Amino acid sequence: MEFSAKLIGANEVPPRTTDAVGKVLFRLSADGTTLSYKLIVDDIDNVIASHIHIGLEGVNGPVVLFLAGPLAPGGGPSSGILSQGTATAANLVGPLAGQSLSVLLESMRNGGAYVNVHTNDGIDPQNTGAGDFPGGEIRGQIRTHGRNDVDPGEPTP
Repeated sequence: MEFSAKLIGANEVPPRTTDAVGKVLFRLSADGTTLSYKLIVDDIDNVIASHIHIGLEGVNGPVVLFLAGPLAPGGGPSSGILSQGTATAANLVGPLAGQSLSVLLESMRNGGAYVNVHTNDGIDPQNTGAGDFPGGEIRGQIRTHGRNDVDPGEPTP
């Protein structure tokens, strides 16, 4: 099974004005115990982290899986593959810590999980514009692959 998400600033809660975009591609192993991922970004500055969160569209929710970071604030521009790897139930955190990967997968299947990328320029105050949204700069709901505007010709992890 494959999943994907298109990440844009308008999907954040509250919406963010940014030129940054991204996409994330997921592939579940045949035995259902490993989730491979590839997170690709373009035109984003000062990335400090990326996560899967549990939450419906338009609702912020808790972090359940780290995809990137934590990274130091003020890291400058990023484009291309931000992170890739594999996750298992042992990598789940927050309200899913100690649970089966199938719990996360169910949320991913029903639109109840999203990915976002957090940024911070390292200079107070926060939330001053693109490259400085610690709560998240770009976001997208995870869907079964093919239900987003992600190019189906993109290589999967």
